[in-house]
Amino acid sequence: MTDPVTMAAVGIATLAFQKFVEAGAGELAKKFTDAGVEKIDVLWQKIREKLWGQSPQVNDALILAEGGDDAALDRIASYLNVEMDKDEVFAQELQQLAHEITLTQKQGDGSQIQNNFGGTNFQNQISGGTVNQGTININQGPSKA
Repeated sequence: MTDPVTMAAVGIATLAFQKFVEAGAGELAKKFTDAGVEKIDVLWQKIREKLWGQSPQVNDALILAEGGDDAALDRIASYLNVEMDKDEVFAQELQQLAHEITLTQKQGDGSQIQNNFGGTNFQNQISGGTVNQGTININQGPSKA
């Protein structure tokens, strides 16, 4: 199982490099508010400042990622994971910023779906994901007094 810091590094790197992977700033603006797009820039700058100059391989990965190379993202996430392990303050700063960015995501134009089953009706707006709903029945044996 992957440790939480590694998962955080992968998620943070993915979030920071969306601006390079997306097909232009217009696509990014569809997913995030203006404040979110600005925070993504700040997140990228913090990562770049921390990693740049550590080695030619790290610099190459940063340059490739800026060009939109998806494969470089995995390398950056690995380098970022090491730095987050070494510097807890840096890790917390990135995690806080990433959390703030996720709060600026725009609500999707998901479809409204209503399912009617035996008199039970559920209506959900789905904007990228799966909604699992159901009835919970709790069967309890007789109490022992």
